[in-house]
Amino acid sequence: MKKGEKGILIGIVVFMVIFMAVKSWMISQDKEKDPGIPFYSTASDDLAHKASGLYHKYNCRDCHALWGVRNIMQAVPAPSLDGMGSIRDEAWLYAYFSAEDPQSIVPSRLKPRFRMPSFATMPEEDRRILAKYIASLKVKDWYLQETKKSAYEKLTGKEYKP
Repeated sequence: MKKGEKGILIGIVVFMVIFMAVKSWMISQDKEKDPGIPFYSTASDDLAHKASGLYHKYNCRDCHALWGVRNIMQAVPAPSLDGMGSIRDEAWLYAYFSAEDPQSIVPSRLKPRFRMPSFATMPEEDRRILAKYIASLKVKDWYLQETKKSAYEKLTGKEYKP
């Protein structure tokens, strides 16, 4: 190794050590606690496995995101299923999946080809599994409150007061 190469190598090492020291100091100064991922499921592994198969079988992923994963080939503005169980219960979801016309329960302004299809002809057991699983998709209370606050302020332009 030549004399100049040693100097460059030493310079790189010194730079990296200084960079890591500054980064460590900055992290230690950060007093804001990360609340973590707000989404979770209360479903058993067996239920999650069965529901995952149905989610793929009925092409739910073509429109709905689950665990932050969305089909990038589709541009349907359907809601994410993450945290849906904190908004709707199992009985409501089962009734929704069983409806001949889901738009009679949740009206949609989307073009007909993008609207939620009826799953009334789906086997009852499949509808029950999907309803139970989606009802198990929860969101932590702090995130739900934060989301409500943000939506209220965005829609009204006023400060949210719980």
